[in-house]
Amino acid sequence: MKFIVLTLLALLVPQLAFAEGFQNLDMTGTERGIYTVLIFIIAYGFVMTEEFTHMRKSKPVILAAGIIWAHAALLAQQKGVPTHEMHLAFEHDVKEYAELMLFLLVAMTYINSMAERNVFEALRSWLVRKQFGYRQLFLITGIITFFLSAVADNLTAALLVGAVVMAVGADNEKFVSIGFVNLVIAANAGGAFCPFGDITTLMVWQAGYAEFFDFFKLFLPSVANYAIPAAIMYWAVPNEQPKATNEEAVQLKPGALIICGMFLMTIASAVSFKQVFHLPPFMGMMTGLSVLMLFGYYLKIQAHKAGDHDGFNIFNKVMHAEWDTLLFFFGVVFAVGGLGYIGYLELLSGAMYDGLGATTANILVGLISAIVDNIPVMFAVLNMSLDMDLYQWLLVTLTAGVGGSLLSVGSAAGVALMGASNHKYTFFSHLKWTPAIAAGYAGSIFVHYLING
Repeated sequence: MKFIVLTLLALLVPQLAFAEGFQNLDMTGTERGIYTVLIFIIAYGFVMTEEFTHMRKSKPVILAAGIIWAHAALLAQQKGVPTHEMHLAFEHDVKEYAELMLFLLVAMTYINSMAERNVFEALRSWLVRKQFGYRQLFLITGIITFFLSAVADNLTAALLVGAVVMAVGADNEKFVSIGFVNLVIAANAGGAFCPFGDITTLMVWQAGYAEFFDFFKLFLPSVANYAIPAAIMYWAVPNEQPKATNEEAVQLKPGALIICGMFLMTIASAVSFKQVFHLPPFMGMMTGLSVLMLFGYYLKIQAHKAGDHDGFNIFNKVMHAEWDTLLFFFGVVFAVGGLGYIGYLELLSGAMYDGLGATTANILVGLISAIVDNIPVMFAVLNMSLDMDLYQWLLVTLTAGVGGSLLSVGSAAGVALMGASNHKYTFFSHLKWTPAIAAGYAGSIFVHYLING
């Protein structure tokens, strides 16, 4: 709601100007301009109620993006802006989306390939068979999720480890509830310190506001963000032993560990393309995808020789990427980009960063991301043409990444786990621990100040 209020207040702020490489329309006070803001708010209302309506979040924002840009084009015509100048603004959004979409598509394909080769299922089986106590599992699953989300997105990490929590805590609703809160915090915190761990972190890296290794300065603040609430919640975890299980070990399929190694090499390739060749990181990721495709062909040939005619099909892994997330991201980029071209991001920048100061505004960004998805919030920040130093860019990366933990609906991980928990983990069971999570949020900002300030 804070985001909406600030947007509406921005209508009254004196006009600012200028976006990257092109002039915005400076027509925020027009009836058509205000209409585009309302369209975005309505679309985002549908996104926030996805849990209840079961309508995929990509659908309303793509429609909103089309409507907003159509009105932006009409406003540009009214103002007499040359068509080629309007195209510069539009092509800026195309470039932003293409680079991030291709990067994420490769990462998702690798994750799907590892899942198909039983990498994550084998990990889940091992944890279940070890017969750890609930408190041990609370710590183990949290730590695994923290580090797993640094290379996979927070949604994937939370769902994979969430399957373990559900498997061992099927008869203990209290453990599942608090265990899922723990996973949401760990997934969001783990994604904040690595460019690959969260879309918002990736956006800051690809925008060039911080180098790859700069983000690791957020490691200790991210640890604090997870460790403080985890330490508080630990004492509420049942000090009991789950029921014994006779589950058999899951065997890795051929090539599983090789694909894991190839994924790490692909990440190294993306870093090299950015740091050494000064090319966008997605080119390194696409190069890594080509290697996976060739290895997939080898696996398919080997499977055919063994009589398995299904084998390994790389295009199935591409097909099962999180297309709803990728298309949602398309809608967000173009909807926010269109509002920015009309002039609203300049006004929002004035209301937040000029009025409140960078530190307060960046902390507020994290609180906003507990209500509004952090992707549009961060994309808006990146397109405000802010003059901030590395400390402030890392601060907003941290807050936007971990702020979603404050509410269960604040991140994709929380929404997904609510759906997977059979009503054992709910909005209110998460809200019970919001004060502890807020302590971790404040602690992470303080640690960032002590280390990087």
